[in-house]
Amino acid sequence: MTQNEKTLKVAEALSQREIGQGIARVDPNVMSELELNERDIIEINGDKKTAAIVLPSQTDIGLGIIRIDGLVRKNSGATIGGEVTIKKANAVEAKKVVLAPTEDNIRVQGDVRGLFMGKVMMQGDIIGSQIRAPRPNMGFNSIFDELLDFTPAMREIRFAVLSTQPGGITVVGQNTEVELHESPVDVSKLEGVTNLVDVSYEDVGGLKEEVKKVREMIEIPLKRPELFEKLGIAPPKGVLMHGPPGTGKTLLAKAVASESDAHFILINGPEIMSKYVGGSEENLREFFEEAEANSPSIIFIDELDAIAPKREETNGEVERRTVAQLLTLMDGLKSRGQVVVIGATNRPDSLDPALRRPGRFDREIEIGVPDADEREEVLEIHTRNMPIAEDVDLKQIASTTHGFVGADLESLCKEAAMRVVRRILPEIKSDDEEIPEEVLKKIIVTKDDFKSAQKEIQPSALREVLVQVPDVGWDDIGGLDDAKQELQEAVEWPLKYPETFQRLGVRPPKGTLLYGIPGTGKTLLAKAVAHESEANFISVKGPELLSKWVGESEKGVREVFRKAKQTAPTVIFFDEIDSIASTRSGNDGDSGVTKRVVNQLLTEMDGLEELEDVAIIAATNRPDIIDPGLMRPGRFDRHIKVDTPSEEARLAIFEVHTKGMPLASDVNLKKLAKSTDGYVGADIEAVCREAAMLTLRNNLEASEIPNEYFKEAIEKIKPANKADEQLVQYM
Repeated sequence: MTQNEKTLKVAEALSQREIGQGIARVDPNVMSELELNERDIIEINGDKKTAAIVLPSQTDIGLGIIRIDGLVRKNSGATIGGEVTIKKANAVEAKKVVLAPTEDNIRVQGDVRGLFMGKVMMQGDIIGSQIRAPRPNMGFNSIFDELLDFTPAMREIRFAVLSTQPGGITVVGQNTEVELHESPVDVSKLEGVTNLVDVSYEDVGGLKEEVKKVREMIEIPLKRPELFEKLGIAPPKGVLMHGPPGTGKTLLAKAVASESDAHFILINGPEIMSKYVGGSEENLREFFEEAEANSPSIIFIDELDAIAPKREETNGEVERRTVAQLLTLMDGLKSRGQVVVIGATNRPDSLDPALRRPGRFDREIEIGVPDADEREEVLEIHTRNMPIAEDVDLKQIASTTHGFVGADLESLCKEAAMRVVRRILPEIKSDDEEIPEEVLKKIIVTKDDFKSAQKEIQPSALREVLVQVPDVGWDDIGGLDDAKQELQEAVEWPLKYPETFQRLGVRPPKGTLLYGIPGTGKTLLAKAVAHESEANFISVKGPELLSKWVGESEKGVREVFRKAKQTAPTVIFFDEIDSIASTRSGNDGDSGVTKRVVNQLLTEMDGLEELEDVAIIAATNRPDIIDPGLMRPGRFDRHIKVDTPSEEARLAIFEVHTKGMPLASDVNLKKLAKSTDGYVGADIEAVCREAAMLTLRNNLEASEIPNEYFKEAIEKIKPANKADEQLVQYM
């Protein structure tokens, strides 16, 4: 190595906006040593040679690393953790470059040279460009079909550099002739290119720790088997990735295969099953034989639970033989060599236990639901090539998409883009051959597009239970100031400011019980606290959990808590909890189902497994019959009485319910509040509604509601609790 060269360690690119731009981020100290200025062109030598535009990396001072994206890594034959040599390049403006797309049906519109202006390239490179490349008409409305691909605006297409004049490192400039082939090129025939980078580590968002673990387990054994030989141990043979659907298990496996240059074999679980005796086992053997013949190899088995269920629980002989065959292939007498098996499933507990032991699947990695920072990273990836407006705050979107997995966030971005399509479509005439430039400039995804899209996309992990973020705020609840304050402290603060409780070294309250007579606003309070804390809201109506089948009621309780933990922060609201958690007596007439449900609730709320970012609220008007085991601290820590409102509170309730009503000048809400002693929130709402109905009955054209009809409504509607007493006396 000469003084004008420097060997650096390769790391992944950090900024999503720089992916596909041919940029290398380098330690500023190294740039000074090599006399490099910002945006100079450097030559990168790994197993192959390529070039990139250099920029300083202020976060890596003194670390001796170079940050390049998946395409530059592939072009240089380098991998993350490997080493490359860099030096200042002698780049010239190209007279001519010949490019070809790497995929079918690419039709480029506009100035071809402008698409590649300033790009650094040399023969054999794969480069990316954001182009207007509508797909071929699929039989729909041609304009609509074309707009679908325009909307994520300019999608990134990969091109192979077939030749450059002159040879070596060149830059596309004003005088460069760009020749673009229409037919795609076979990437495998290009010199030094084994496969195209379909998925790189930069395309996997929010899984930094998981990527690190998978690389340890897979890349090191495949690339550096001598390390394990020196240590005298066998390298890991299998990795089991499990987690909810849509979290990125398959994507991660593809990224590992692409980045490690290993032979990749994909097995979709059910497709190996055969109707012939011994056919399924033979299919499995063929896959493993192919992997050994092309080692180093990665075998990825998607939906592993479909071919390897618990043998004691399955009745099919075919499934049992398939599991046995998989076990012998993974841990038989014959060594697998440099073959790593990755399994993916969202039902790890249904897999045969014999697979889940060291020697077969050595490590199990949970790919969980992403948190707010990880969701922001995923959103950055999916909006990388989207023309988003300046008012779009990805951090804010990430903070309000609790429970969303990667697939949900991708769907959210697509749905937001579809809003743009619907908005632009009326401006285009059906006989237009090409979309006008002024219309294309309007294709920008705004904050409102994301907000309206968010209302339609539901977290996939919560589709089986009723989940919503209520639109009831504190301002929609009149009175109940003490109850509001206590709920804020018990539920909203722990979810919004967990670091405050950590600083003081206290555990936040786990459960809150709201009790009081019917109609005082217990359910409304629960909805408001879920809305204000920006959490998911699972509403459980007590009796709906009860089932005639043994074990089903307890399973329902377990499922509610499992979903809540997966999609935290979540508020679980048990309405009418007395119906499922009444006192456990010795002579139940319900086959003991209530006892078992209470026991399940007790263990879920305060068992061995900790509940994190899950708040539990229950409402009842019969606190006297709830099991004492639930009422102790550690379960329902706080008991909040939602009492009959005072005169001041009744005035606030009247103000809430008459907010949108056209009241006559003679309506005095203070007098109405004074004359409704004993009324609860539901009664006051009924009074306001009845006054409006009486007004319409008298005059359908009425434009305001006079005081006389409020008086009449109060005489007609008695407080619910007193009405019950009168009804009992009457009977």
